[in-house]
Amino acid sequence: MSDKHESMVVWTPSDETLETSRMGRFRTWLEDQGLGPFADYHALHQWSVDELETFWQKVWNYCGLVCDTPAERVLGSRGMPGAEWFPGMRLNFAANLLRLAEGDHADREAVVAYCETRLVLRRSYGQLKADVGAFEAFLRSQGITQGDRVAGIVTNGYEAIVAMLATTSMGAIWSSASPDFGVGAINDRFGQIEPTALVAVNGYGYGGKVFPRQEAFRDLVAQLPSLKCVVSIAQLPDEAPIAGGGVTTWEEALAAGVGQAPSFTPLPPDHPVYILYSSGTTGKPKCIVHGSAGLVVNHAKELMLHGDVGPDDRFLYFTTCGWMMWNWQVSALITGAAVVTVDGSPGYPDLNMLWDTVARERVTHFGTSARFIAGCRKAELAPARNLDQSHLRVVFSTGSPLLPEDYDWVYGDGAPNVLLGSIAGGTDICGCFVGATPLLPVRRGEIQCRFLGVDAVAYGDDGQPVSEGRGELVCRQPLPSMPVRFWNDPDGERYHDAYFATFPGVWAHGDFIEFTEHGGAIIYGRSDATLNPGGVRIGTAEIYRQVETIAEVADSLVVGRQIDGDVEVVLLVVPAAGQTLTDDLAQQLRRRIREGASPRHVPKHIIAVDDIPYTRSGKKVELAVARLINGSTRADNRDALANPQALDHIREQCRTAGLLDGEG
Repeated sequence: MSDKHESMVVWTPSDETLETSRMGRFRTWLEDQGLGPFADYHALHQWSVDELETFWQKVWNYCGLVCDTPAERVLGSRGMPGAEWFPGMRLNFAANLLRLAEGDHADREAVVAYCETRLVLRRSYGQLKADVGAFEAFLRSQGITQGDRVAGIVTNGYEAIVAMLATTSMGAIWSSASPDFGVGAINDRFGQIEPTALVAVNGYGYGGKVFPRQEAFRDLVAQLPSLKCVVSIAQLPDEAPIAGGGVTTWEEALAAGVGQAPSFTPLPPDHPVYILYSSGTTGKPKCIVHGSAGLVVNHAKELMLHGDVGPDDRFLYFTTCGWMMWNWQVSALITGAAVVTVDGSPGYPDLNMLWDTVARERVTHFGTSARFIAGCRKAELAPARNLDQSHLRVVFSTGSPLLPEDYDWVYGDGAPNVLLGSIAGGTDICGCFVGATPLLPVRRGEIQCRFLGVDAVAYGDDGQPVSEGRGELVCRQPLPSMPVRFWNDPDGERYHDAYFATFPGVWAHGDFIEFTEHGGAIIYGRSDATLNPGGVRIGTAEIYRQVETIAEVADSLVVGRQIDGDVEVVLLVVPAAGQTLTDDLAQQLRRRIREGASPRHVPKHIIAVDDIPYTRSGKKVELAVARLINGSTRADNRDALANPQALDHIREQCRTAGLLDGEG
């Protein structure tokens, strides 16, 4: 990076961390077997991509993962797409997540569930395993069999975890959505996969309000003729369950199978465990199928080695069940840690709620979004001053690039003693390409490293690695958690076109990235949303990092407007409470962008709007706004947006500003 201040070291691992963290012990374990020696993390990473098969076998062994039949080798085929991982292996996904639910560990907390509408629920590993067995027995009694899809409209809590583990124990496939999704958005997802069982809450609480959903979900059931059974969870205890014949309450379902143990059915390594979904803002979401062996070994690596999560830890990642971070969070059970779930608004009763929970539950690993951290900074929260953070070791951030100023807040008023782990990957791999390691310093404004076993580089348009500067984030060798396929994509064409059409044989992820001289990474936004004023390619995150540190701005979104063969930068801003977009503020924004980025980044148009559109997983919807401003007639899927009304207001404001003609 050109700004050396932004490469300033803000956290350094202690000698003890270098030696006793799980990654430090993994390095020593490898060296004791004659591998290495590894002078530092970068040497370890280079070995992990040079000796890919050896690396993944060592991860499997070191992390203590379990299978019924060992693999014949690690990689049967290295082709992309089409890599064949662990051929010959037979294993069970749920068996790995519950592998420590035995002996003394059975009495330790597995799940602590907070929500706005019910009392805190605590369950041990032994209780969790017993409930998984009971719910699996219920599913079997309803005619659910291996390969069937079990769909969940669930909140981030205990029941969702039990239902997923029971589903994957028997070899069925789990797929979930958040209950705040519209019925249309849920049907766009579940209608494609034809579930035979539905597990759904009767409503949810958010921001101190309750939202009954049983009537809407009854209508949804009528649109899913493949269903054999429906289970209704009393998320709102004072509300009725989902109505209709064939509906069983959660309590009845568990009682029907009480005393039955999970089957942990051995299955092939690529047997599906999850179907996840793309955001679906441009049409029906893609149904992304993830296999068992690849997901479990990659999550073990990410959580145990990179995250340093172990059996004495307590792990809280604030998420919904419509985001892949829920799947990532639940995999922390592999480590034997207690998983602390929180459902509701992160700002209710105020922004201190999550930090209060971290302190009360003695959380060691806290995960959240970059947007939440920015909100804490702007609200001038200071949890480091008034809360007990003696247990907290790691704070994860994802969802969007973390601003340098947010590093300042974390290491000032937020949580000064933690490893701040900015991680980046996606639903596509249900994991990370780049992120945190306990073996390297944290530098202001930088993601620490490429993850082990990830051969990630930045490609130029010519399909070659760039020697310096930014380019397309690609992965040149297979990763175990790349999807096994898309649902209803029999010839694999849609899967190929999604990731491998740009650079044949190489995964192109769609992020605009720079790898620094330190081996760290900076993400500049989605590559399909990059701007090209005057033919110079710039990332949207470069503008956000200037704009969103100005106190008068609450939120922003930037897109390119095609005009006369060039691109104009259009900046939409949501003024902070009590502020308006004056000429002085517009000039301040332009000056800040010019000085902090470059003259090329300065917007031609700055427009005030009431709200910025977001997906339901909390990501800005740049492409839908870009299409709107550029006069596209393509209809966006409004059900996929958390706040579709924001698009309507943006259309009106852009028309008033003269950026749209007619109906635009």
